[in-house]
Order: sequence, then C-alpha cells, then structure tokens
Amino acid sequence: MVANTGTYIDAPFHRHKDGKDLSQLDMASVANLDGVLLHADPATREISPDLFRGQDLKGKAVLIHTGWDRHWGTESYFKGHPYLTRESAEYIEIWGSALVGIDSLNIDDNTDGTRPAHTILLGGGIPIVEHLRNLDALPDTGFKFFAVPAPVKGMGSFPVRAFAIIE
Repeated sequence: MVANTGTYIDAPFHRHKDGKDLSQLDMASVANLDGVLLHADPATREISPDLFRGQDLKGKAVLIHTGWDRHWGTESYFKGHPYLTRESAEYIEIWGSALVGIDSLNIDDNTDGTRPAHTILLGGGIPIVEHLRNLDALPDTGFKFFAVPAPVKGMGSFPVRAFAIIE
C-alpha cells in the first residue's frame, strides 16, 4: 500500500528513524484537538511566520487554509503549491502546536530536498496532515479536529479520515 494516499498523516518516524511511528502516536496528538484555522495569502507560495504571530498555537491543531485544494484532481495541483518556510516551522514548533495540517500537496517546497518543515515539526513530535480539503467550511476557532491513522507499527505515514466537529 502507498501510505501517502489522499489525505494522510506523517508521524515523526516518517522523517526520523528514532521518532514515534503510527502505533506509538498518543491519541491526544491526533484526536479531539482544539483547532485554529489560519488563512494564508493565496497569492504567495511561501507561508511566513507572520501568519502565525499573535495566534494561540499551544496544544492546538493548526490548520493552514491556502485554497490550493481548488486544484485537487488536476495537473495544477502538483505544480507551484504553497508551503511553510523553515522559519514558520520553527515558530510553530517553538509555540508547541499539537498537529499541523495544510490543504496543499506538501507542507514543504517539493523542490527542496532538505524538507525543513517535515524535519523540524516531526523532530518536535508534531504530526503533519497533508492534502486537506474544504477547510473553508470551518470557522477560525471553535472546532475540534481529528486525523486518526491506523496504528501500524513501523510506518511513518498513513491515510486518515480528517474531520472537524464545530462546537
């Protein structure tokens, strides 16, 4: 099975051999999380730390709405997608987010093999959810987020049914 299919979650083991695999993720890190939805400028590929400044990120599922999911199912989806800068990943990790999700092809620039967002966030124990859709249906706050994978030992990525419950 290709683990990076549809909407999926990356556990720390995806990038770090000593990181937690899917079977070791604490349920509290992927389920019933207070969520915050942040809206990136759709005209900008690089998502800078400015988007996150002044936001309460600690312990939250930080979901980044770029609008890129409008390209889902087209060739455009794979070219020129928005992504987090290294500085943004560092900011999110420092402020202790529980999980980060994005409605884009990848949280990193896929032309940068160093994959700084994956390296930093997963290194900090923060799971990543990619290929989210319909984030525009959520309020900015006041929702619980869920992205629970099957607890497969030795795997670092797996599809999820990501959803939110609006409070």
